[in-house]
Amino acid sequence: MSTFELNLRPFREADLCFLRRLYATTRVDEMASTGWSQPAIDAFLAQQFDAQHRYYQEHYQDAQFSLICHQGQPIGRLYVFRGPSTFNLIDIALLPEWRGHGIGTHYLKALIDEADRAGTAIRLFVEAANPARRLYDRFGFVVCGDNRAYLQMQRGARTPLVQDVSA
Repeated sequence: MSTFELNLRPFREADLCFLRRLYATTRVDEMASTGWSQPAIDAFLAQQFDAQHRYYQEHYQDAQFSLICHQGQPIGRLYVFRGPSTFNLIDIALLPEWRGHGIGTHYLKALIDEADRAGTAIRLFVEAANPARRLYDRFGFVVCGDNRAYLQMQRGARTPLVQDVSA
């Protein structure tokens, strides 16, 4: 990863405009193939974002909803639910200009390290054609379900090989 001044901060209601814009960037290719007008695309994406946001807030009330920030400005989001035996990587997304710089890899590795220390598995859902799938494959996630829209992937619980016995 290039050297970036990155940090996570909790999501706030004031961030909804940014999050809507971020969400829209993740669906550009899909929307380009619809033949819809830009106002129709904008309305559809706003509706889809609102539904997704409500779902996450209702079904993952104890999740950590964070913005990925560079020098205080939001550039992405990282949503994680930490259950007792499984962490759910609900979502990780970056603005297009920030993709491909190792930022997603950095945060995924940090989550994997945390899960390994806790002895928990990590589960996520991803579209089969999403380029992030290659990243998940590299980190040892395996497909364990397919509902036609998304692949469910999981990385089993692992414990560190060396335990600190001095604690």
